[in-house]
Amino acid sequence: MAIAERIRFFRNLRGMTMKTLGMMVGFPERSADVRLAQYENGTRTPKPDMTKRLAYALDVAPRALTVPDIDTDQGLMHTFFTLEDLRGIYIDEINGEMCLRFNIYDPKGFATSYICRDWLRESKKYKSGEITKEEYDHWRYTYPLVDMQRLRERMDAKRREAEGNSEE
Repeated sequence: MAIAERIRFFRNLRGMTMKTLGMMVGFPERSADVRLAQYENGTRTPKPDMTKRLAYALDVAPRALTVPDIDTDQGLMHTFFTLEDLRGIYIDEINGEMCLRFNIYDPKGFATSYICRDWLRESKKYKSGEITKEEYDHWRYTYPLVDMQRLRERMDAKRREAEGNSEE
């Protein structure tokens, strides 16, 4: 999905009008919807600073808006090829089923498999009912912010625990 489709997707997901989102990112009220329409129909592409403002207004990570173009079969295939070249991900077959795998003996593949464990963990939580679809989507669309916040909370708890033990 190109950035135009991602902006529209998240705007609709949040229930915003083009005018509302346009005003949130700093466009004047009289032209906010027109400017946003230019981004959503692809006649204009937001610059990096505008992409950050859009992401903030939509409560997503900027990278959630700038995913590769996978709208066509060819675009998707070239994205897979790039993942194979740069991230050590390759196509394989297990029990007659196609799957993507990580070459954990290649440093790139190992690193990619490590970060994808976060995705697997959250996916399992969603499938087991431990978290809602909304919580799962929030995690996906703001990645890695939720994980960083959880880590900070665990570190703060350990710090408080250590301070409590040192006072005894």
